[in-house]
Amino acid sequence: MKAINRVFDFYLDASIHVAFAVYALVHVTDITLGYGVDQHLAWFLFFGSIACYNFVKYGVEAKKYILVANKYQKNIQFVSFIALAIALYHGCFLKLEVWMGVGGLVGLTGLYAVPLLPHAKNLRSWGGLKIFIVALVWAGATVILPVLSEVGPMEKDVWIECVQRFLFVLILLIPFEIRDLAYDSPELKTLPQRYGIANTKIFGSFCTLPFFFLIFMKDTISMYEAIAGGIMFLTLGALMFVTKRQQNRYFASFWVEGISIFWWTLLFVFGKFF
Repeated sequence: MKAINRVFDFYLDASIHVAFAVYALVHVTDITLGYGVDQHLAWFLFFGSIACYNFVKYGVEAKKYILVANKYQKNIQFVSFIALAIALYHGCFLKLEVWMGVGGLVGLTGLYAVPLLPHAKNLRSWGGLKIFIVALVWAGATVILPVLSEVGPMEKDVWIECVQRFLFVLILLIPFEIRDLAYDSPELKTLPQRYGIANTKIFGSFCTLPFFFLIFMKDTISMYEAIAGGIMFLTLGALMFVTKRQQNRYFASFWVEGISIFWWTLLFVFGKFF
């Protein structure tokens, strides 16, 4: 049992679970917009997420990330480099337009983690921006990049999907913000630090409304997308209700991250029946 727990913890700590969440959302875009999905892009984002997230989590400074003394983090580092190599392989098959989009998102992620100038603060430390930057990167990666990959038009439905995805990720980040209250520096000025836990949860609950009702503003909408969206609306609302400061060890890192996979599963299953 201990061995299984260690493997499971490594699965979470090495950002493999969050990479599956990104992979799932790429396929959500495929189902809801119907443009198809480039599997090279899907796997590029999966493996790229592992490398990118581990860099942000474990190495704000390049030297700190490369020169690792802890054996456990060395194993995570090894997985990260392998994931980066595989991501670059799949990246060889991506279109120029996709790479331009990737460049913009990587630049935004880099500014989030790395200071712009020596002794300067990064975007992560700019009060309140953290949660919105992450949501923006996820929306761009899982909606805009798949559309660019399939040379789909940037029509109204795409932008609605992008806003929906931004709100979805924003809501999912709130349990992490509340969990990290005990560790975050006061200088970060996160939403819970600024407005308190209760008001932050109210904000997240409010965001579930446009997330759901934006579905009906699309030019093309399927019944199973609306049903799955309704279930997600209830799920996200319940998430805001049950989120608290003292969380189970796996509440945010496994269950909350898994909601993206749950959404994909709903759309896939309902698509077989409707």
